[in-house]
Amino acid sequence: MAHFPERRSLSRRLKPYFTVFDPALSLILFLLLCTGLVTLSSAGHDFPGRLEGQIRNIIAAFVFMWAAAIVPPQTLLRLAVPIYTFGVALLLAVATVGIIKKGARRWLHVGVDIQPSEIMKIATPLMLAWYFQTRAGILNWKSFAVAALLLLIPFGLIAKQPDLGTALLVGGSGFFVIFLAGLSWKALGALFAAGCAGLPVAWSMMHDYQRERVMTLIDPTSDPLGKGFHIIQSTIAIGSGGVTGKGYMKGTQAYLEFIPERTTDFIFSVYSEEFGLVGNLVLLFLYLLLIGRAMMIAANAPNLFTRLLGGSVAMMFFVYAFVNMGMVSGILPVVGVPLPFMSYGGTALITLGLCSGILMSIQRHRKLVQT
Repeated sequence: MAHFPERRSLSRRLKPYFTVFDPALSLILFLLLCTGLVTLSSAGHDFPGRLEGQIRNIIAAFVFMWAAAIVPPQTLLRLAVPIYTFGVALLLAVATVGIIKKGARRWLHVGVDIQPSEIMKIATPLMLAWYFQTRAGILNWKSFAVAALLLLIPFGLIAKQPDLGTALLVGGSGFFVIFLAGLSWKALGALFAAGCAGLPVAWSMMHDYQRERVMTLIDPTSDPLGKGFHIIQSTIAIGSGGVTGKGYMKGTQAYLEFIPERTTDFIFSVYSEEFGLVGNLVLLFLYLLLIGRAMMIAANAPNLFTRLLGGSVAMMFFVYAFVNMGMVSGILPVVGVPLPFMSYGGTALITLGLCSGILMSIQRHRKLVQT
């Protein structure tokens, strides 16, 4: 009697594509996105369509996250070199034929205007994780020197555009891969000393507006109605929130339009004014949960490539949150870094969605290996 293979139902065939999400990480992201939408509805009260636009951005980010979660880490390993090479080629194209907007050459027109530097936020740690995976067991100082060169190429091209905020994010994500790969504390100390010694050179290479941002950080009251206005109004909003905040949609700094870029880079000021210290502690706790879950996934990853990549993504979340809150609070220069999963914007949200999807892919692959 002939036996025919059992035909699986459509739901069973589709199930693997919808069980790729890590429950804990998904819950944390959901809470952060809901918090962001609530804050944005208040901050963008006089920006018609801003809330609806962010919902569309979240849907797009979800699609990218889902796609990244489906792709196995082995495929990412094979794609690391092509993606990095393609990204660097685009950065070189930007440097030669890129579009200049507001004094910066950051965009490339390919039917639509794209910003290739965003690709390098993922391509750089991906490339470095691939490199250390291929050098596993034979790491020496030359290995770290080559890794540093691979990092400096996109960092230098992005900083030259100039786009210091994105350059710092790319540099940070790549540096964490190098550090997690086993960079010694002695080497780290030497790099810190060299960085301090090179500060005068770095200062001389900065653009005038970048120097002004640093000086404004030191003393924003030197130009309270000009370059220091943003920081002064932002810190006033944060401080006026007190312990429990003024209440939802009751922030005077936001509604009187004193807070600049209040739906994007400075959305934390609006949140702080309305929800106060208690709300800030809740938000910080959510970010700690996000970073902690990402680090847990990285620590349990099955090989060096996925451990380095997962650890870099976790620290990328940290850098995003720390730099944004620091610049809005007046302890870091303003560099145009959004608050992750809170600030309005499609490009950054898609990048963060891809990073979250990579973490879910790593976690899913570990479970498949165990079973």
